[in-house]
This record gives sequence, structure tokens and C-alpha cells, in this order.
Amino acid sequence: MSETEVKEGQSCEGSCDSCAVSSCDASEQRPGEDETAFANRQKLTKRLLGIKHKIVVLSGKGGVGKSTIAVNLAISLSLAGKKVGLLDVDIHGPSIPTMLHLEGARADTDGESILPLEMGGLKVMSVGFLLENRDSAIIWRGPMKMGVIEQLLRDVKWGDLDYLIIDSPPGTGDEPLSVVQLIGELDGAVMVTTPQAVAAADVRKSLDFCRQLKLKVLGIVENMSGFICPDCGKETAIFQGNNGETMASEADVPFLGKIPIDPAVGVSCDSGTPFMYHYSKTETAKRFESVINKIIND
Repeated sequence: MSETEVKEGQSCEGSCDSCAVSSCDASEQRPGEDETAFANRQKLTKRLLGIKHKIVVLSGKGGVGKSTIAVNLAISLSLAGKKVGLLDVDIHGPSIPTMLHLEGARADTDGESILPLEMGGLKVMSVGFLLENRDSAIIWRGPMKMGVIEQLLRDVKWGDLDYLIIDSPPGTGDEPLSVVQLIGELDGAVMVTTPQAVAAADVRKSLDFCRQLKLKVLGIVENMSGFICPDCGKETAIFQGNNGETMASEADVPFLGKIPIDPAVGVSCDSGTPFMYHYSKTETAKRFESVINKIIND
């Protein structure tokens, strides 16, 4: 390579030893870094160079539908003709395999790299694909979690992607911190909440997490926001509050929209048939599309 700076989404050909990109963070060994760690960091950097946009989906609280948002964001981008990868880094409760009807699937290798599973052009990787038994409890401390997340980013053969959507577990612990630290250059975070005050209180912590790590917040999605009657089309508030929009205004970040409660979303998640594939004409799907368009056009 003869360029003097790294370009976003640029594929990295050849070896780091022959690279002339002086601005690349992996061009020099860091003080105290051994040869193995240096080689792994170079491999991670090279892998990520082929990915144009990297978005992490966060929530401060479990049960708000974060994985549902992540899956349908990835599916919608794929349906729009983008090359998309979906990475599930929820180590203790990976739900992406179930949502995509990939339970029991195992990741394969080509001898050098882990091969993601493919579903209609969407590349998918989850820690669930590495387990011998999907019901096994994973009892790991922080360093082991970071090591596995690094391996998923470094050793998975993503190829050239337009988007990598990363589904992170709720909270501000080891997994989201590892993702932000390892990737370094994320486009930003999509925050998921529900209307109730109890969910909003936890999401505020995630907003502070992003501020402290200088991670851009692409916007807030309020999930489970009302119920649209399938017969008359009338929308009824189930939970009290309007906390997604209020938080976005207070934090001066975009409000991406409200996704109503829709029984079809639950059916889709449980049956492994992505909602945006099969219910694209519904009002809920239109709301999803509006959210996604705001993210893409950010």
C-alpha cells in the first residue's frame, strides 16, 4: 500500500510488515506489548478496515427489545442492498440465534478464520454458535469476556461490509466497554428504551457511558410505545410515559422514533422469522423503516 493514511472501509491487502500507512495505529508495537499481542492487534485492525460503518445497539435495562431492534436494523439494511454483518456479544444470554432460527448452529472455520453464518446475505456471528450446549451457563470474569469479544472481532471472516451491527447486552459493563475499546472508531450507538420511567433511569446511565467514552449517540428508540389495534388501527398507550423523546431532548441527541407493541414482532422473534422480512407492509414495519432511515442518513 502506498497511501499515507487509512481510509474508512478500506480493505487491507498484504501484510502489516510491508504497509506504508504511517497513521495506522497497528503500524508500530506499543511499549510493553509482546509479539503475540501486537500480531493480534494488527490482525484486528486489518479485519476492521473492511467494514465501513460500525454501530453498537445499547440499552441500560434488559427486556426493552434491544436485540429485536438490532436484528431488524440489520435485516432492513440487508434488504436495502447493503452488505451487513450482525454480531451478538451478549455472552450470558445470546438471543440472536433464536431470533434468526439458528439455534444449535455451529460456526465453522477455514483453518485460519471463523466463518460467520449466512442468512439471505446477512452475515451473523454469536457466542451462541461457539457453545457445545446452548443451555450451558457461561461463568466468566471480565478478562475472559474481553478475550472472546476480541476473538469475534479479530478472527471472524467478515469480509468487506457496509455495516456491522453489534448487539450488546444491557448495562455499562464489560461487554459494551470491550466493544468500544477494541473497535476504537465506531460510528456511534443506538439507544433503546421503553416509555416507563424505570427504563429511562437506566438508559440515562448508558448515555453517560457514551459521553465518558466519547462515543456518539446516533439516537434513541422508544420501543413498546403503544399498541396499534390490527382491526381499527387505533393506537393505545399501554405504558405511561414519554421518556424516549424526553430523554433525547434533555441529552440533545436525535429521537429516532417510537416502535409500537405488535404481537407479530413477538411471534417473529420466537419462530426465528425476522419481522422485517415477513411483515414489511405493516404500520410497525413502517416505523422501523423510519428509524433506520434516520440512522442511515445521519
